[in-house]
Amino acid sequence: MTDQLLPWTGEPVRVGLVGAGPWARAMQARVLAAGPETRLTAVWARREEAAQETAAPYGAKATTRFEELLDAVEAVAFAVPPAVQAELAPRAARAGRALLLEKPLGVGLTAARRVADAIGEAGVVSQLLLSNRYHPEGRRFLAAARETEVAGARSSGLSGAFLGGDFATPWRLEHGALLDVGPHLLDLLDAAVGPVARIRAAGDPRRWIELTCEHTTGAVSQCSLSGSVNVPRGGIRVELFGPAAPVVYDGTGLDFEEAWPVLRREFATAVRTGVSGELDARRGLRLQELIAGAAAG
Repeated sequence: MTDQLLPWTGEPVRVGLVGAGPWARAMQARVLAAGPETRLTAVWARREEAAQETAAPYGAKATTRFEELLDAVEAVAFAVPPAVQAELAPRAARAGRALLLEKPLGVGLTAARRVADAIGEAGVVSQLLLSNRYHPEGRRFLAAARETEVAGARSSGLSGAFLGGDFATPWRLEHGALLDVGPHLLDLLDAAVGPVARIRAAGDPRRWIELTCEHTTGAVSQCSLSGSVNVPRGGIRVELFGPAAPVVYDGTGLDFEEAWPVLRREFATAVRTGVSGELDARRGLRLQELIAGAAAG
């Protein structure tokens, strides 16, 4: 039996949710409220009625001020655009609250560095919501990658999310797939192939962008990103090639309900032990540095 299957014996972590949009309602509020490791205690959003609608099904409190939310919780989860997260996360860190962060940390590298620095200075726990890393298939893929000699890799993160619907949000339409899907794929490539040393980019991140990554291992990987294409199933796919058979991660058909209990357990464990895992704000800053390198050319 793995740790994930063992009963949770501690007190649930009291978590406040910042944001009340589609992602907050469909995933974050529901998952945090499910417990037993966490309890959705409070919700704050700039639209008070949206916060009330998100909090009510779980008996959580809708707060009228961000500071009121901080006073009610031990940890804060963010489900807001990156510019808003970069504004509020340092305030939560300085208040001593653990942070469950969305990617990217901020819109640009300077904002992301402010978030990571504030967390480091406060000494609080942080964790990134990189969904592929919490799914059993993602973990099997990375375990297999560690046992494989990789000469090269190809990967893609394709969807029609920007063509319309809940995820065609202003910040995604402005900055495109590099900032939205890019952290997921660059994280997997950096972890599976080896640290990325250099990135070259071609294309328009609002339509289609192609990345060529040179890794410290000598391997080269390709990465295709778009949120503006009509594909049967959106998602992420990574293929590793070398002397042995290819190692493949295909996230396009996965049920991510398998990932959320893992995420919840690991975040609660980090909060209770006071020790962040591998996927903390420093990892988020590393990914933002790679994105900035790609955007620079």
